[in-house]
This record gives sequence, C-alpha cells and structure tokens, in this order.
Amino acid sequence: MTTSAIGAANGALMKIQGLGSGLKTEEIISELMSIERAPITRLQEEQTINHAQQTALQGIQTDLLSLALTSGELKSPALFQQTQAVTSSESSRVGASISGTGAAIGGYEVEVKQLASAAQRTFAFKSPTAEESMTIDGHEVKLTAGESISELVSSINSNSEASVYAAALNSETVVLSNRATGNTGSSFIEVSDPGGTLTEKAETAKEGRNAEYSINGVAGSSASNTLTEAIPGVTLTLGALTPAGPVTINVAPPAAEVSKIAGQIKTFVKQHNTALEAINKEMSTKPAIGVRAQAEDTAGRLFGDSELGNLLATMRQAVYTPIAGLPEQMSSLASIGVSTGAASGSSPYSQSAVEGKLTIDESTLEEAIKSKPTEVEKMLQQWGASFEKTINTYAEPGVGTLASRISGTESESSYITQQITTLSESLAVRQQALEARYVALETAMSKISSQGSWLTKQIAALPSGSAGGSSTGTLG
Repeated sequence: MTTSAIGAANGALMKIQGLGSGLKTEEIISELMSIERAPITRLQEEQTINHAQQTALQGIQTDLLSLALTSGELKSPALFQQTQAVTSSESSRVGASISGTGAAIGGYEVEVKQLASAAQRTFAFKSPTAEESMTIDGHEVKLTAGESISELVSSINSNSEASVYAAALNSETVVLSNRATGNTGSSFIEVSDPGGTLTEKAETAKEGRNAEYSINGVAGSSASNTLTEAIPGVTLTLGALTPAGPVTINVAPPAAEVSKIAGQIKTFVKQHNTALEAINKEMSTKPAIGVRAQAEDTAGRLFGDSELGNLLATMRQAVYTPIAGLPEQMSSLASIGVSTGAASGSSPYSQSAVEGKLTIDESTLEEAIKSKPTEVEKMLQQWGASFEKTINTYAEPGVGTLASRISGTESESSYITQQITTLSESLAVRQQALEARYVALETAMSKISSQGSWLTKQIAALPSGSAGGSSTGTLG
C-alpha cells in the first residue's frame, strides 16, 4: 500500500509515501535535495584539495627542518674537538685506550711475560648434618643442616664483604678464589671449618700472581691485568702472553676526528638530497584537470610552485658560492669535495647536477680534514650557519614562509568547514519544508480521494431512475 507523510503526535513527520497521489514523494524529495546539495559537494571537494596542499607543505617543511638541523650541526665546535687515538698491533693480547685528557704520544713496545691471577683453594664438600658456621678470611659463613653445595656458593657470593668468590665444580667440589688478582705469597684464603663441611685438596692450591711485563725494555709488575700508569694517559689491558714478540702501542698526537667530521657531512648530504627529492617530486607532479578529479587524485598540489623553485635555486647556488673573507681554496663545500657530481657521457652536466643532488668525493674530503682541519672547521662553521639561516627562512615554525602558507591553508579549511556547516543546516530546514509541503499535498489529495469515493457510493445507492428526468406512468 503506497502512503504519504502524516503528522505524528509529537509534531514530527511520519513519512507515508503516495497515499493520496500515488507519487514516490521520498524519491522526489531526495532528488530535489541532491540538486540543492551540489554547492556542499563542491565545497567538500575544495576542502579535500586544500587538505592535500596543506599535507604537501607540511611534508616539505618537515624535511627542511631536518636539513636545517643537520646543517646547523656542521658549525658545532664539538664536531672539531681534538682527540687522541691509540692503536694496538694485537689488541687481543694488549688492548689500549686513552684514559685521561691527554696521553704521551709515541710508539711503545709491550711484552707480557705473565698475567695477573687470583689465589685459589679447592675443597671437597660434605653437606652438614646440623647447623654450623665457618670463617673464610675472617668472614663468618653460616650453614644449615642438609645445605647443598649450590646454597653454600650462593651464600658466599652474595656477601659483598667477602674476599673470595666460590664456584661449584660438581656436587662434591668447591673452588674458592680471591676476588682480586695479585701476588699473595703463601698466606691466602684462610678457612676455619670445625664442622668439616669443607676439606681442602692442598695439592691444588695456587698463589696469586702479579702481571709481569716490560715496556720499551723496562720491566714492570702489576697486581692487575689493567695497567693505568704504565703509559701516561693510556690504559693497557693485558689479555695474553706475547711469545712472538712485543705488541706495538701507538699514541697519536691530538687531532680532529676525521671519521666523525666526515660522518656528519655525509648525514647532511643525505638529508639535503632527501629534501631535494621531495621538493622536486611535488613540483614536477602535474595535478588532475578539474576540481572533482583533483579531489579524487590529490597529487600535484605544489606543481610548478615558484617559491619552492626559488628555494631549490638557492640551495644549488649555496654549494658553490664562496664565503666572503675566506681563502679561495677553502671557501665553500666544493672545496672539500661536496658537489653536484662530475659530468657523464656527452652531457656537460651530470644527472645529479640537473637534479641538484649532492655527492661526496670521499678522498678529497678526508684529505682536506687531515691536512687543513682548522680551515675546514672555519669554512663549515660559517657555511653551516648561513645555510641553516636560509632554510629556516622557509621552514622555521611560526616564522618561515612555508609556515605562513600552512597557516593560510588551515584558515581556509576552517572557513570552508564553516560554509559547509551553514549550508548543511540550511538544507536541513529546506528538506523539512519540502517534506511538510508534500505531507500537506498528500493529506489534501487523500481527503479529496476519500470524498470522491463517498460521493460515488452515494450516487450508486440512489434508486434506479431517481437520479434525473421524470418517470413515465399510466394516465388514467
């Protein structure tokens, strides 16, 4: 049964479609509203496009902020802080490291004749049948009845004041060793055990020994295998004897750390190229034609962007532009082997040059740092500060031009959202009015239909012939 909309008790419209007219009123209203929603659809498409542009700008800003950070790190004094390097010809036998603020430079020949060791005593273990106590180097150790060898070992090792460590070789043998290495003489690890839990295997006792070594032919002895004073400013770690001859320890003069500086420059170049690729991709991607198509495919929001084009040109120029006041041979990144690459094939320009990507001639870079560390430091400090300032002109939050554009897209987005809300509210009122009008129409037509049906029934109920004219009778 087709129906129309009638008034409900609470004033809302209950939709009963086509009762009086037979029309599909809901579909009619829906089509009418679809037409009137076209402006909202257009605004939603513009909103999608606006969001896409905002996202693209934020992505570029993020890459540029990372680039500004890495370029700023090129001017850090800590990057060029001089350090000393120490090397060992056989680090597994004699390790070496700088232990102070400076070390005596030069080469040292180290021979290891004996390693420092800790004193040891080995005991047979028998579980006590009753509670008892023993003393080890004057420290009391209490035992419980039936205590196992592992419990005894744990009790000894957990005591921070104990002078020995314990190790269980099996369920019946325990080894005690001094916690410190070094010469002990014949008096070491004194154990008093009246209960007889431990019985020493005297033939296995080992005295503690000092390390015996020589440096440049001068003999030395140490209670530890870690030597902190044998070479001023250097810590030596003795790991094995040197039967094949001395191990060479070389302490270099203080110098800038080449690998550290080169690593920071490589980090900068990597971030530079990442930002460059992102900008080039955004600028070279063509947008779809038409608002609806652009809303469906949001790429190309920054196609041919002139501001980003100017930034790329500035970034390229910065690599080669000399810094005023510096010697010509060390006045730009190109001076240390950082460039857009050499030409290839028949073209006078490399692909990197066309794209603006940076490459590094590592041999040139390392040689410049080694031979002219002070000049490289001065150049990088000034260049890094200048380049960081240039990038922040575009990217700095709240100040840079990209930040202003992002803020503009946010404002535009808010305005579009407000328009959509206003139109949506207006269309809701419009839809209610249409529904009310069709309710009235269907109600009126339903009444007319009901009245027509009633009249038809009344006419049909009249006696035959009474509806009009005169009846014919017999005159008498």
